[in-house]
Amino acid sequence: MALTDLCRYPIVQAPMAGGASGPALAAAVSEAGGLGFLAAGYKTADGMYEEIKQVRGLTNQPFGVNLFMPQDPHTDPAAIEVYRHQLAGEASWYETPLGDADAGGDDNYEAKLAILREDPVPVVSFTFGCPERAVFDAFAKAGTYTIVTVTTPEEAQAAQWAGADAVCVQGVEAGGHQGTYHDDPQTGGAAIGLLTLIALVKETVQLPIVAAGGLMRGAQIAAVLAAGAEAAQLGTAFLVCPESGANVLHKQAMTNPLFVRTELTRAFSGRPARGLVNRFMREHGPYAPAAYPQVHQLTAGLRKAAAGAGDAQGMALWAGQGHRLARELPAGRLVEVLVGELDAAGAELTATLQNLRNMRSTP
Repeated sequence: MALTDLCRYPIVQAPMAGGASGPALAAAVSEAGGLGFLAAGYKTADGMYEEIKQVRGLTNQPFGVNLFMPQDPHTDPAAIEVYRHQLAGEASWYETPLGDADAGGDDNYEAKLAILREDPVPVVSFTFGCPERAVFDAFAKAGTYTIVTVTTPEEAQAAQWAGADAVCVQGVEAGGHQGTYHDDPQTGGAAIGLLTLIALVKETVQLPIVAAGGLMRGAQIAAVLAAGAEAAQLGTAFLVCPESGANVLHKQAMTNPLFVRTELTRAFSGRPARGLVNRFMREHGPYAPAAYPQVHQLTAGLRKAAAGAGDAQGMALWAGQGHRLARELPAGRLVEVLVGELDAAGAELTATLQNLRNMRSTP
């Protein structure tokens, strides 16, 4: 199976954990000719399976499920405790206790793998690391196409060695968590832009590439295809669709002039993630330790309470750098618009190249 066999158009809806990428959105994108994705991160294994069944009831087109890799629990307890004390004022303000930082970090990974092996879906992708070869072999035997999120050429090479079918190349422009294999604070500022990263990965591996990072328009999809990707993955563009399960405050913030820029922060989860700069990020981002999922678990109640209070300044407003270009369209219609823009960009490029040839051939 090839990546291009999975969808009519080279458009992949990013799996956005936390509620945005549910069955309605995934099914709508797949029905429109893209590749819809469920985000299994933060869900129980049974919860994931229920959503898979819902998607199957809405479409017979291929779709994917994204899994979080288990995380290394060895972090500095003292740093987490210091951050807990710093967040005490937030807990008092929102009148909610801080979460248990030691609630576990495997995200029900093995149970989810077991379900996906027993009742296969067309595509499974992985974030925050790369599985061992046995996992890919089992999925290959089941007929499941596998994709690994990578942020460096070295991570792409590891995915190829392990047996992945493709890589999702995630540039620094991407909203939400950076899918790095290892969260190293010493290299946190060395993330690579998407077009450069595509070129580097193409020089390193022979795997098909799905390009992700700040893509909001069909012309940008054309650009990454021209750079060597086989498909483009868009998250923020689909976040504001009515089928998205994102909180309405999150959706509104995408184009709210109050939120003018994005930054990478550990404030909400302990891992670098790009979001709209708000009060919580400004006040706590500089002090948040590299401790995922401990910080994520610590702040879960705060984020939920902020949403319940209608306070976007205390929420994790994940967004890519192109968030101001978001269009509130039904997911299927957005796919159609993106395809139209992609076709127009291709025609314009063809005309430009023809003009250049004509100029060169003129005596």
